[in-house]
Amino acid sequence: MRPNSKALKHRSLQDTEKEFGGSLGAVCIPIFLPLTVLFLICVSQSPEASVLQWPPPLPSTGQLWEPLAPVLLLGWIALHALLYMVPLGKVSEGLVLRDGTRLKYPINGFHGLCISGVVLMLLLGLGAPLGYLFELLLPLAVCAIAVSFLFSIYLYIRSFWAPSHTLALGGNTGNPLYDFFIGRELNPRIGNFDLKYFCELRPGLIGWVLINFGMLMKEVELRGSPSLAMILVNGFQLLYVADALWNEEAVLTTMDIVHDGFGFMLVFGDLAWVPFTYGLQAAFLVMHPQALSSLGASTIVVLNGIGYYIFRKSNSQKNQFRRDPTHPSVARLETIATATGKRLLVSGWWGLVRHPNYLGDLLMALAWSLPCGFSHLLPYFYVIYFTVLLIHREARDERQCRAKYGLAWDTYCRRVPYRIFPYIY
Repeated sequence: MRPNSKALKHRSLQDTEKEFGGSLGAVCIPIFLPLTVLFLICVSQSPEASVLQWPPPLPSTGQLWEPLAPVLLLGWIALHALLYMVPLGKVSEGLVLRDGTRLKYPINGFHGLCISGVVLMLLLGLGAPLGYLFELLLPLAVCAIAVSFLFSIYLYIRSFWAPSHTLALGGNTGNPLYDFFIGRELNPRIGNFDLKYFCELRPGLIGWVLINFGMLMKEVELRGSPSLAMILVNGFQLLYVADALWNEEAVLTTMDIVHDGFGFMLVFGDLAWVPFTYGLQAAFLVMHPQALSSLGASTIVVLNGIGYYIFRKSNSQKNQFRRDPTHPSVARLETIATATGKRLLVSGWWGLVRHPNYLGDLLMALAWSLPCGFSHLLPYFYVIYFTVLLIHREARDERQCRAKYGLAWDTYCRRVPYRIFPYIY
């Protein structure tokens, strides 16, 4: 087969319209983000745990490589690829594509999480040293980064044989570096196996929970029992992952699935960034135990509960409205008509701020960091990073919605003036 010539000639974006810093970002981000992952792991395992320490703690070659690491990583990905194909749960259709078709997706990620938990308990019962994951963090991260690059190269090459209507509008600019980074193909598949959808919620997200549990078991090895701080971090983040997988169908309407191509940005984020940076609090607590009072722990639990409630209720309201605006739970909400025929919610959660789900997300992120105390900045990396990420994503949403809905979006913004934080931003 010959590469699609129309796809090769398509130039939909000018350099000034590219996202994430355009060509410069496409060069710098794949260099600096992998180094950031390794740096943060090294800092979390160092006695000082200071992100401002200079020179930073540098690992030896022996610390970066362990033959067991690629076996575990590839075995973990293979296990979840197998679970993805097991006919459990229902099959759901995604949103309508440009050619008028809908892709079908298996909704069985929560089953994968439960089966992974059973396998984990069996290994624990057999005496597997799960705490060794602490020593394997760096080698596993190195392997995940390598897999991300290799997989992204494969995706970029295969995209030249994809029909033009299957390419992402923002990832087919003709600039190889940018297109490799942002992703050319929207929904790359091998048969019915959707590569982007698989990576979005399976090996990396569930791997995050596995790594956290390994950190807990390492603390048990060192101190005889897990600390309250470690239990809270594990519990909060397990709830977050379980919620994402229980509501897996909702991901089919997100920007990642609907708009973004599948390139290095998402591949690296799914397979390396999420599992190795989102759980830094647990890795930090292994070497830097923190005492929590009952009042402090209760306050943090309440904060996480409030954040989760806002996050879940607002997301559920949005997803229900997108799928069935006539459903009784959303039919009475006030809306604004748009030229596209769709309507915008201006009451309920989405009348409070434009992104109430982001508000809930950030409250939970803060709750995950608070069990680590206030003596170090490192455990707060996630909440700082996530704030920047969500503000950036909100700006992307804003541009796309203004282009899509025009005057109706301006009306919505006047009705709902605050973006994420009520009366602040």
